Amino acid sequence: MKRNSIIFSVSFLLIGLIIGVALPQTPSSFEEFRMEDAVINVANITGKAVVSISTEHTARIKGGRRYYFSYPFGGSLGEDESFRRFFDDFFGEMPDREYKQMGLGSGVIIDQEGYILTNEHVVNDADKITVTLSDGRNFKGEIKGRDARADLAVIKINARNLPMASLGDSDNLKIGQWVVAIGNPFGFAMQNPEPTVTAGVIGALHRSLGRITSRDKDYNDLIQTDAAINPGNSGGPLVNLKGEVVGINVAIFSTSGGYQGVGFAIPVNNAKRIISKLKEGKKIVYGWLGVTVQDLTDDLAKYFGLPDKNAVLVAKVLENSPAQKAGMKESDVIKQLDDKPVNNVRELLNAVAKTEIGHKVKVVVVREKKELTLEVEIGVRPENLEEESPSAVSTANWRGLEVEDVSSDNARRFRIEDKIGVVVVDIEPNSPADEAGIVPGDIILEINRQGIKNMSDYEKITKGLKGNALIRTSRGYFLVKGEE
Repeated sequence: MKRNSIIFSVSFLLIGLIIGVALPQTPSSFEEFRMEDAVINVANITGKAVVSISTEHTARIKGGRRYYFSYPFGGSLGEDESFRRFFDDFFGEMPDREYKQMGLGSGVIIDQEGYILTNEHVVNDADKITVTLSDGRNFKGEIKGRDARADLAVIKINARNLPMASLGDSDNLKIGQWVVAIGNPFGFAMQNPEPTVTAGVIGALHRSLGRITSRDKDYNDLIQTDAAINPGNSGGPLVNLKGEVVGINVAIFSTSGGYQGVGFAIPVNNAKRIISKLKEGKKIVYGWLGVTVQDLTDDLAKYFGLPDKNAVLVAKVLENSPAQKAGMKESDVIKQLDDKPVNNVRELLNAVAKTEIGHKVKVVVVREKKELTLEVEIGVRPENLEEESPSAVSTANWRGLEVEDVSSDNARRFRIEDKIGVVVVDIEPNSPADEAGIVPGDIILEINRQGIKNMSDYEKITKGLKGNALIRTSRGYFLVKGEE
């Protein structure tokens, strides 16, 4: 019996060792296998629907008889008459010149019949579009529809039964969620049509680039990721581990021009709202209030007597806009839009843009610490909201501000677009104006709700002014603190 029990114990131990070797060693190795398997699956399936887009645009430079000459160390001779005669006599009128501009981007097939979603800036101004599939086949691309504001476009190729990607739900994304960026960075330079795959996580949601990238683009609700996005990736998909497209890669934040850990994508739900219209070539229109707005700071909220900064401050009301017709004014604070709270600029812009044209909305504003409700009929956002260029000179210093009347020189220097006001040309470090956030190039339009058209107005208002000063600039409101 004793001998049998020893044999049984040894056998049981050997069986346990064999089972232990056969089973996975640790839960972590199993998780790593799942992650790797998911990325491989995304690359194999969704990657087949990603294309490379090359564009060609012929630019023309007018000839004529205008000749300019510069001194070696600066300065200019301008359009000198003697030089003009010399060139006219010996060379005649210069002919128009042409040169070709080449572009490169990515796209994703969203329909088996050859419809491809990409960025508008990838195909903008293209005279010729060539689409290369992941299997190496080339097709001529045709723009079906574009939306410059959303930076989205749909192009079509003459092909059928193509591999297509499924569109996910970007509203359900979570910070820290794994994603895969697919595209053709440096595309044809690699001499390989297969797309590149990089993996990372969602770093942040609802990021805003404002207008630093382009004046006509609305980059106010972007997905931030550390999945590597490089030149040529624009228009390619950002994909979750199910293989669903959750974003369209659009930009990188870089000081070198290359990848530095921060990339951005347009949420795919923004595209889903307009894809059918883009396919049909319909014009995309957006709702419009006709105001320039800004987020509140703690100091501004306190100045306006608000309990918190969950609201939006109206910095400018455009002439003949829906907001002006409804009676909205500068320094109004928008709290609600159609019974929904407005916490920041992004929420307001998104809500107005999605509102049906002609729909009347109730806007709750705070004016002089009293609430009132305005009824605004949403209009169509104009395609070009740029204002006229300026002109005119003088200087002064108050609370760290050095300002001048707007002149042709400082208008070019600071790219000024407003005729009225005074331009900030310098800021004293650590001064009240510096701490408030005012920067050179800002146009001061009001101080304590008093309009400023020129240096004369500015000097009259600031002379002997005590206490905090609410300054409205071309960028919005700033509270410049002063002694009581």
